[in-house]
Amino acid sequence: MAFKTEKTSVATIIEENKRKNKYKQGLVEKSVPIFLFIMAIISILTTIGIVVTLLLETITFFGRVHIIDFITSKEWFPFFEADPQYGIMPLISGTLLVALIAMLVAIPIGLATAIYLSEYASERVRKVVKPILEVLAGIPTIVYGFFALTFVTPFLQKLVPDLNFFNALSPGIVVGIMIIPMIASLSEDAMSAVPRSMREGALALGSTKLEVSLKVVLPAALSGIIASFVLGISRAIGETMIVTIAGGSKPNLTFDPTETIQTMTAYIVQVSLGDASYGSTIYYSIYAVGMTLFIFTLIMNIIAQWISKRFREEY
Repeated sequence: MAFKTEKTSVATIIEENKRKNKYKQGLVEKSVPIFLFIMAIISILTTIGIVVTLLLETITFFGRVHIIDFITSKEWFPFFEADPQYGIMPLISGTLLVALIAMLVAIPIGLATAIYLSEYASERVRKVVKPILEVLAGIPTIVYGFFALTFVTPFLQKLVPDLNFFNALSPGIVVGIMIIPMIASLSEDAMSAVPRSMREGALALGSTKLEVSLKVVLPAALSGIIASFVLGISRAIGETMIVTIAGGSKPNLTFDPTETIQTMTAYIVQVSLGDASYGSTIYYSIYAVGMTLFIFTLIMNIIAQWISKRFREEY
């Protein structure tokens, strides 16, 4: 009789523990989606808040400066007391010039690195090179800026005697070096996703390793590779400290890489350091420049998503 009672008691305890575990599991299952939903809402609200802030302050700026003059004027001299000029074109040209130089550096090196890691490197080499690229990506941009100013610029001046101390060439090259890991990593991931059967089929037909890499793997991974290029351009356009330190602060409508330039981000840094009083036209101009920069990067991201969907290969 005692044995039966003890057996019943153990069964009751087990059943009770099951009910408790089921209750806890149900509570977790209900609470986790709510928590994740709140996190998603916070992200969305933060984005909306940033856009609304930029938009409201930009509207205030265009209440003082005509939007046509802002877009079409070729002079940017906001600190002139007598006749300030707010033409965004010099800042846009400086930004695009640095981004173009950066992509001329980053695309060939990044793509070549991706091809090597995906198609040629052994597992041991890949374990060494990948962390090095990650370290390169983790270096603070201000360190890149001083590297451009104190090492790259003096070196380039020996090759190009007419090169100004502050110029577009040096920061463009260093920005390109900075975004190499992004292009290499994303492109390598896209190439590694190509099925091995496609490589083996091409090799069985007599193709060389290089032909397989360039004529089979590269076209198959084209969407991811081009998307990495576009994201790299977006990163180059939004770079701040490198161009601020090594590019200069002279708005110059030129596409000569030896000339001193100023980018949109460099101008925002200049004004944010306290060169303009709160509520002045110059103060509100940084929001107009920031909105222009936001539009550029948004367009780049939209293009990257469109390319990924348009040229995506399904396996």
